[in-house]
Amino acid sequence: MLDDALPRTNAPSPDGRAASMTVPGVARATSGRMPMALLREARPKQWVKNVLVFAAPGAAGVLTHPRVLARTLVMLAAFCLAASGTYFLNDAADVEADRLHPKKRYRPIASGAVPLRLGVGIGVALVVAGLAVAAVLGWADVAIIGLYLVLTVSYSLRLKHVPVIDIACVAAGFVMRAVAGGIAAEVKISQWFLIVAGAGSLFMVAGKRHGDFVHLEGDELASRPALAGYTLAYIRFVWMLASAVAVSAYALWAFEEGAAHSDPGWYELSTVPFVLALLRYALMIEQGHGGAPEDVVLSDHTLLVLGMCWVAVFGLGVTLGR
Repeated sequence: MLDDALPRTNAPSPDGRAASMTVPGVARATSGRMPMALLREARPKQWVKNVLVFAAPGAAGVLTHPRVLARTLVMLAAFCLAASGTYFLNDAADVEADRLHPKKRYRPIASGAVPLRLGVGIGVALVVAGLAVAAVLGWADVAIIGLYLVLTVSYSLRLKHVPVIDIACVAAGFVMRAVAGGIAAEVKISQWFLIVAGAGSLFMVAGKRHGDFVHLEGDELASRPALAGYTLAYIRFVWMLASAVAVSAYALWAFEEGAAHSDPGWYELSTVPFVLALLRYALMIEQGHGGAPEDVVLSDHTLLVLGMCWVAVFGLGVTLGR
């Protein structure tokens, strides 16, 4: 198989024959390893972000309805396909820059494990598949996936190089996932939900930028114009501001919901694990672990326990307060 993404140089071997040499860090694509390379390029670990589609129907207490659950699962599948497609296309567009990055050089397309043209083709196919799956639900669902794709492509081509706009775009991607779940479940999305989702997303993205800022330096930092345009103090300001807005909005919403549904206190009590989880995540950020949010969430046992406590208490509020 010809490898479009594999730069080579030919030099004579000791016996006089031409020898093929590959650039360091760039591997030759092999058919035996191709399925695993394609799976890695799809980044299934990143799909954990797409569980945000359950947020709106979960908050509305309608996930136990079979039709709502089915529609939400379809939206989850659509987002997983579309997101994986954008990973393929983004890595194909950034292949040269990724080969200069200490970690990104090992991504399947950058390393040559997945040929460039094949990566582009699969990326397009996954994006189309995501739109097709969303079409099963309705045109509004196709529109939100399409808007997410437009935002992602715009971010990859230009907006990721503009300070402030770059973190706003990434945060907007998280909010779109949450909104998509509400559209799929056909539930009304409150202003409090949007504020908490937006501020919480900005908090997570600022943490990721903090991790990037701490771990990258020199030429690596200079190669990312948006990141080089920040200061560590500014990034900390953003995540402190975002966390304050998220906590305030969530507390106001929880007390409002508790009063509206004669809740015995579960909504209000859910603010405790919510705040503790944000504080724990902020600690992980400060310790330099914010570069990969999904790794922090899935690897920190304390954060997982706090998350489960929040789900349990919030679930009791939804169940007993309706």
